[in-house]
Amino acid sequence: MIEYYKAVYQGGVGELTEKKSRFIATVCPVNNEEEAVSFIESSKKKYWDASHNCSAYVIGENNQIQRCSDDGEPGQTAGKPMLDVLLGEGIHNSAVVVTRYFGGTLLGTGGLVRAYASAVQEGLKNSLIIEKKYAVKLFICTDYNLIGKIQYLLGQRKINIYSSNYTDQVDITVLVPIKELEELKKAVIETTNGKAVLEEINYLYFAQINEEVICFES
Repeated sequence: MIEYYKAVYQGGVGELTEKKSRFIATVCPVNNEEEAVSFIESSKKKYWDASHNCSAYVIGENNQIQRCSDDGEPGQTAGKPMLDVLLGEGIHNSAVVVTRYFGGTLLGTGGLVRAYASAVQEGLKNSLIIEKKYAVKLFICTDYNLIGKIQYLLGQRKINIYSSNYTDQVDITVLVPIKELEELKKAVIETTNGKAVLEEINYLYFAQINEEVICFES
């Protein structure tokens, strides 16, 4: 697992006009190739009257799957530039279709490359991009006398509290990035003189959107 990566959480649409040709970029999050293909087909049906519906997608934490299509445009002038934008921005598990309505003026090879790449950038600007971090969901059980010290440690390290439960003791669950796990566990044990109970529950990716924490459990 990689420690973190960027992905599209909510897709968006961007548009530009170049020499009267209209380029519409539609971005969509996808989890597998089947979803990517389905999204591309639905875009083609929606824009059935367009000159071209070019596409690109990247799937996997390490971009194991990469595909692109020029859909009738001259080779390497549409799909590849679109794919290059996704890879250049470091965005994973995402697909994009750029729809072109031909305006009557040829753009040339360089013009097409710039137009398709720029359209994808416009689409990404209007999408919600998140950073997924690989973490451990860590359970901490302590008493009321020590919870303040633990909360101080978490605040110092900007560790997200996922949930909490206050009864005769205090139970909290936190999301700890992998690289910070051992240091945090050591700090909690030292601060509480070993009185706090720590338990690693599971591993997952999470992202923070404004004040909300979203977990992506497999």
